[in-house]
Amino acid sequence: MEQAPEDNAQVRNLSQGWTVTDGIHAVGLPVPGDVHSALADAGIISDPYWRDTEVSLDWVHESEWTASSRFDFEDTGGGYWTLSFDGVDCVADIRLNGNLLGRVDNRFLRQDFEVSEALAMGENHLEVHFLSNSAEAAARAAASPYPVPYTRDNNRIPHYNFLRKTHCDAGWDWNIALSPLGLCGPVTLRRCNLARLDGVMIRQVHRNGTVTLELDLHYTAFAPGEIEIGAVCDGQSADDTVQVWPGEGKARLSLTIQDPELWWPAGHGAQPMYDLELRLGQDRVTRRIGLRTVALVTDADDVGARFAFRVNGREIFMRGANWIPADALPARATKEVVRDRLTSAVEANMTMIRVWGGGQYEPDWFYDLCSELGLMVWQDFMFSCSLYPAHDHAWLASVRREVRQQIRRLSGHPCLALWCGDNEVIGALTWYPEARANRDRYLAVYARLNAALEEAVAEEKPDVAFWPSSPSVGPLDFGDGWHDDSSGDMHFWDVWHSSKDFEHYRSVRPRFCSEFGFQSFPSNRIIAGFTDPDDRNVSSRVMDVHQRNHGGNSRIVETLARYFRFPEKFEDMTWLSQISQALAMKTAIEFWRSAKPRCMGTLYWQLNDTWPVASWSSLEYGGGWKLVHYMARRFQAPVLVTAQPETASGDIVLWAINDTGEDVSLRVAARRVSTAGAVTDCGAWTCLCPTDRAIEVTRLPASQFATDEFLHFDWRDTEGSHTGENDHLLRRPKDYGFTTPTIGIEETRDGVVLTSDVPALYVTYDHGGSDVWSDNGVTLLPGVPKLFTRNRARGGIAGDGRVRSLRS
Repeated sequence: MEQAPEDNAQVRNLSQGWTVTDGIHAVGLPVPGDVHSALADAGIISDPYWRDTEVSLDWVHESEWTASSRFDFEDTGGGYWTLSFDGVDCVADIRLNGNLLGRVDNRFLRQDFEVSEALAMGENHLEVHFLSNSAEAAARAAASPYPVPYTRDNNRIPHYNFLRKTHCDAGWDWNIALSPLGLCGPVTLRRCNLARLDGVMIRQVHRNGTVTLELDLHYTAFAPGEIEIGAVCDGQSADDTVQVWPGEGKARLSLTIQDPELWWPAGHGAQPMYDLELRLGQDRVTRRIGLRTVALVTDADDVGARFAFRVNGREIFMRGANWIPADALPARATKEVVRDRLTSAVEANMTMIRVWGGGQYEPDWFYDLCSELGLMVWQDFMFSCSLYPAHDHAWLASVRREVRQQIRRLSGHPCLALWCGDNEVIGALTWYPEARANRDRYLAVYARLNAALEEAVAEEKPDVAFWPSSPSVGPLDFGDGWHDDSSGDMHFWDVWHSSKDFEHYRSVRPRFCSEFGFQSFPSNRIIAGFTDPDDRNVSSRVMDVHQRNHGGNSRIVETLARYFRFPEKFEDMTWLSQISQALAMKTAIEFWRSAKPRCMGTLYWQLNDTWPVASWSSLEYGGGWKLVHYMARRFQAPVLVTAQPETASGDIVLWAINDTGEDVSLRVAARRVSTAGAVTDCGAWTCLCPTDRAIEVTRLPASQFATDEFLHFDWRDTEGSHTGENDHLLRRPKDYGFTTPTIGIEETRDGVVLTSDVPALYVTYDHGGSDVWSDNGVTLLPGVPKLFTRNRARGGIAGDGRVRSLRS
């Protein structure tokens, strides 16, 4: 939520001194914070993530809770006083000194109350009475004139599509179902003489080497009169005096910045930021903004229609992942935790994350971090995988307020790249028997919701595009975005959900793939944190509880058997599951990158985890790097060479991809490597790799390779800025006769050096450790040492203490 203006002597922070009780238990409630975390901190409940504790805590969300605080007040200046809650989760009655200010039921809205008449001189009592969100959701569903289906496979707690609340709080196919409740942001009391500033809409007009900022100051006036407004940025200022009348209003200012420094995504330039100072009467706010243009390119072509992002006039292939809430317990999702996860994204060469529509709009500091790090944000509106009660005028009116508030709040963040209407709600029209039986009704209701979102974007006019849904073939097209790779963005889940081979990723060439993924288990260190020793079996009840996708553990194990010799020990199986996940993502992303510019983006599912669980994430709970994240740093390198089998010719084709802003001159060398260790050169080639398309470097007939040989190759540009190595197995790993390597370990001042006597695949050091290493999951050629350096310390917690490889 957008916080109330903070740079104002007339603002009081009321976020301290809160307690919460259900009439039996009473604990302190930090703000922001949630009831589950407060109970756990007080020792009243055990860790919700331990073993199968979850269901035993359902009484928390089934109960009603009252949060309260007291504060002293002395009014010596008159004027009007506004009480603001920066997010209340979710259905609650708010009282001040016994006076009911109102019932709130939208976690995504900042709630403002004019409280001048309710305030008392001296001590004041503020109370938020939380209704049971789960009971309220069920009651609203029961009162609906027709059924509104929700995603039963994901939501253990039903009917949360009736609430404006983080939908995955009810559970998801990677999330625990706790349904947390609490206060999501600061509580403030502020005074104004005539009008209060409610929000700011910031737009940029780039023209002839200048940027004009168009600024709409949205306000609520309490009496007629004149009020002064102003803006200052980069030494330029604008001022005006405007007439206001009671009610909501808008005033506009504009100012022009000469010779602007442009903001760029990571890897394409710097991220300069400007301070924009705004005032309306007594209210003062400062926004950190960046100057850039972002366009969504959807031109028709001979395939269908493109889907590409153009930043500052440059088309950029977006490499990244989907973002879900940082923790299932909001109190644990601190700024430090989130910075760590976003830093890991940039370290893995990502340029974009997608804030997914079943989660939440993140706080301002989240987008500040993304802007600082150069991570662009694809922002969904918060609707996902269910149908919604848009027939209800009050519900839809709340949504309209929500989306306008959010569009304005995020308008100044340069990281913002796109507003997207929802996640997979078009697809949901075909998932549920109620919708299939009466498609006209449910399509009409969906169209009402989607039109409300599109209208809000059209009226607010942010300087980024609106996309109706994800996946979507295009505006007003309700086609199959899961299988149509000719236009729009695509979600491609056939490999995971249909148990198809990894090679099936090569059957499509999306214009932009915004969801796809494959699961793995977390590291053994994380598993040990939520299990007893007897639980550490793939079919144990506790391991099933920490797997939320039906049949997921079986699918992980079955896929292992397709590609690898099955390990004897549980701890080896969990490690190998991460190799399997990495191989799946490598297969997909390298192939789709080789299809540039037909494909212009890959956002895999998913970056992070909300609790310790088997999932599609590349960062396990706690932020440790799974092996897929290490490999993502390689297969998402700005300059990449990849080997792709061509079925028609039988050749292995080496492709070079350059996602930087300048052409790159490369030298590529390749070799055949036998499992016994013989290395045979295939040749070396030079090429000029342009920025706008992948180019073919050379072809190698597959017939040249003996049955025990695989391809290994490396590349380097003329300046040494872009180097890398890669390999390609012509058969599945289990079909090679790799021998058990002897891997030497030498600790040096610079790090750890590993050397093998025979080819060793997926060599892993410190698996499950908290720190970030320079590389992991690598191929060692015989006698060729590889140095592992500690790139970033994240607590120094050691992993399993072993060096692992495919046959060790």
